[in-house]
Amino acid sequence: MNPDLSAGLLFRATAVLTSLPWSWLRALADLLAWVWGRLDARESQVARRNLELAYPELLPSQRLDLHRRILRTTARQALETLRFWTHPPAGNLERLRERHGEPLYDAALASGKGVIVIAPHFGNWELLNQWLASRGPIAIVYAPPESPVGDAFLQRVRGADNVRQVRAEGPAVRQLWKVLKDGGAVGILPDQQPKLGDGEFAPFFGVQALTMTLVSRLAQRTGATLLFAWCERSSADLEFALHVEPAPEAIADPDLAVAVAALNLGLERIARRDPAQYQWTYKRYGARPPGSGEPNPYKEPPPA
Repeated sequence: MNPDLSAGLLFRATAVLTSLPWSWLRALADLLAWVWGRLDARESQVARRNLELAYPELLPSQRLDLHRRILRTTARQALETLRFWTHPPAGNLERLRERHGEPLYDAALASGKGVIVIAPHFGNWELLNQWLASRGPIAIVYAPPESPVGDAFLQRVRGADNVRQVRAEGPAVRQLWKVLKDGGAVGILPDQQPKLGDGEFAPFFGVQALTMTLVSRLAQRTGATLLFAWCERSSADLEFALHVEPAPEAIADPDLAVAVAALNLGLERIARRDPAQYQWTYKRYGARPPGSGEPNPYKEPPPA
């Protein structure tokens, strides 16, 4: 079947699901989180290992409690995202009960120097995408799914007015550089593990993590304004607070070791605001520094 047709059918099915009251969807998400934990699914295993690495100081009971909260928040974030993708952005943005730093973004965009929005996997980054698009055109870097249907679906749900999706592949750097040189805005999720050779190792929660250099290289070449931005979930259902703030100038340091260390430090500070809202189900530490002899922490050791 044609990928676009299949994506259209998938979108309609998703729209039917997300037409249910949020209280029902929240209950469904909580059930999904319980299943993940009960079956010790991939999400459960990865989150547990990440917490062992990033929070070694916690007591086992404390890590268990945080692990459960992460699974619940991750499942709810998934259902929230489906809902945001299938509902009009204007209505979704009404869920931003607080807006901090909004004029900062508008001023940076109006300066004509270009803006790089550094958006960690924290809270709900898809709602942040919709807010950014509401302020003007923006190019968003994304890793395309292996499935053509999945890619077509993302093109549909994220392809609103003002959004240009740039595949995280070879030509991406040239495309992003042109957007910034023209005074435009670029959005990057910086806490995804790049390929070996496309990143530098730097501490993240005290553990060496292969970190992308794309943000730093773009900032060095273009002089664009660097901003951190995120939509943080509040205690109430489907309510969020937008945060926009200046990113450290060190992220644009010519020394990439200094630059990526500053980037990770900024990301860590945001994640520590509420660790349960960070995407701990991602294998952030899979690549290990060359020559370290460290095994992939997500792989089971061979039997003795």
